[in-house]
Order: sequence, then structure tokens, then C-alpha cells
Amino acid sequence: MTSDLMTNDPMTIDYLLVGQGICGTFLSWNLWRQGKSILVIDDPQPFTATKVASGVINPVTGRQVVTTWMAETLMPYTWDAYEAIGADIGAGVIRQANIIAFPPSQQMRDAYDKRIGEENSYIKPINAQRAAGYNDKFWQFFGAAEINPVWLIDLFPLLNGWRKKLKTGDLLLEEKFDESHLSIQADHIIYKNIKAEKIIFCNGINSFQLPYFRNLPFVFNKGEALIADIPGMPNTNIYKAGNSTLVPWYDGLWWVGSSYENSYENDLPTPLFKQRKIQELQMNLKLPFTVVDHLASLRPAVAVERRPFVGLHPHIPAIGILNGMGTKGCSLAPYFAEQFTEQSIGGKAIDPLADIGRFKRLLIH
Repeated sequence: MTSDLMTNDPMTIDYLLVGQGICGTFLSWNLWRQGKSILVIDDPQPFTATKVASGVINPVTGRQVVTTWMAETLMPYTWDAYEAIGADIGAGVIRQANIIAFPPSQQMRDAYDKRIGEENSYIKPINAQRAAGYNDKFWQFFGAAEINPVWLIDLFPLLNGWRKKLKTGDLLLEEKFDESHLSIQADHIIYKNIKAEKIIFCNGINSFQLPYFRNLPFVFNKGEALIADIPGMPNTNIYKAGNSTLVPWYDGLWWVGSSYENSYENDLPTPLFKQRKIQELQMNLKLPFTVVDHLASLRPAVAVERRPFVGLHPHIPAIGILNGMGTKGCSLAPYFAEQFTEQSIGGKAIDPLADIGRFKRLLIH
């Protein structure tokens, strides 16, 4: 759909969505499945947060390898959600790729061992015979452990497949959203000559430049990753070697990262990150490797509690947001896109820990 067409053919729809990253993809898909009329505005850009993400859904996190928020609910839910959207776009977009972790210190080794002994733990032991199978690939200073299960999302086929579906249905407007053309009424919005019951912002860091959301307690984190060619590395698993995570990428390459910096000068790749990551790989890998690319992007997250922003604006019900997933976008976006859909259509409550209504006092009237 082009801007000229939009000018000549006024239209009325249920939902106008801004952004087609992981949040915009799942929200538009959920609304579409519910029979709602939608239009997605998205300016294609090569280095959005979703497009440079690893696509890993890992149920544990941190130096103490603790279970992530809602992992018991999200692990089965996300598998089903990605299988379903994959069926609609005709592509397999999820597979199991457990993490083989090589702890970088005795402290980390102890943390893994502690979790192995816990009931219903996602951390599993690796016996000596299996660990020996990695001796020609990794230096194992403190042994190995497995995180199981872990899902790996093929983000390019997912985003491109749903985008193609939107284009086929004439449901995509490929242009940059311009807030100066937005008019908000009591029970609808007007954007250019599009009338919609609601407008939902899923456009990453750009959402927080709008007056409706700029008072939210958000931060931008910078993530960087290298893309490397590592001949001989089996792509059946994800690997954590030292402080680096190695994720099967595309065309036989590997995503190696990542950094999460709160202090940065710009959103460009930095030579220091590349230098440090290469040094880490040299210390932990026995296989030769070649760096072929270096990616960077900014992603929004909640400053303190690390819970997303989900739902309709408490003072302006024609506006909503699905954003602030941080590094957990692949696991949180499908679940909260469905919650948003159920709230907007049927009035069902969103999890109060994620509902944007918890910041009612901070948001403008």
C-alpha cells in the first residue's frame, strides 16, 4: 500500500499498528486472527532491535542462572504460538536448541551445580563422555552443563513471512510514522485519512519520543553482536563459552554476543566490543573463526522492575502500547500480544505486573 493510495482512498479500520518488529508482528497477527481489520505502518530498516536479536528463548538468566520471570508459563506457550504463526505464513520458525554452557569460573560452576540439584530445574548435568565430545571445540576449564529446554526462533523468516502476508492482504503501509498527522478523538483516531478505533505503538525506541509515553520509566539498552564463520561447529545447539553466547545464525554463520550497555555515545557498532569479543572467542574456542559482520541496536526496557509496557493508555483509551520487552522480546511478545488482544476486544485484565495502567500517575491526561 502506498501513501498516494491512502490519500485517494479514505478507509475505516479497527486497529492501526505502528511497527512490525516482534511485538507488532504478534499483535497484528492476534488481531487478524480475531477478525479485526488492521493496518500496520512500518518503515523497513535493516538494524532494528528485533532484526539483530539472537532469537533465543532461554528459561534461566544471570550469574546465578535463576529461572526467568514466568518461565514455567512462557516456555510451553511460546512454542505453541510460534508453531501457530509459522503455520499461517508457511514457515517453520521455532526449534529446540539447548544451551551447552562452559562456565568461565568456579563460582559459575558452583551456581550451575546448585541449580542442577533443585527440583524441576532447567539446568541438567552433562556426563564426562558427552563433555569429551566438545574437547576439540572448546576449552573446558570448569566442565560443562546444559540448559534444557531452550527454543531458537528464526526471526528473519518470521518477520519476512508475516510482512509478505500483510502485503498480500494490502494491510501494510511502508512509510515512517509521522505523529504530526495524528488526531486523537474520544473514541477513535485519525491518521492522515485513516480512521481507526485504536492506534497501538509497537515501534521500539520511537514509542517513547511521543508525548503519550515519554514519562514512562524506560531506559534504552545498547546491544552488540558479531556474526562469525566457525567451520566445524555443530549447529544443533547454542553455546555459552566464557561470557559469550554462540547462536546458530543464517547461511551457516554464528551470532556471537551480546552486550547490554546503558551508557553509550550512539547506536553504532564499537571497535572495543569487537576487540573484546574476539579475545573471548580466542580464549574459549579451539576452532578457527572469522568475523564477517558486526551489528548493534538500541532496545527499550523498563528502568527498574524489568516488566514490559502493555495495554491501553489509562487516560486516552484510543491509544495503546506493546513495548519495553528488553532482552526477552521473543518470549514475552507472543504472550502479551495475546493478553493485549483479549483486553482490547473482550475487556480481560492484563497481568498487573505488565499492565501500563500501573503507571497511571506518570502518564499525561
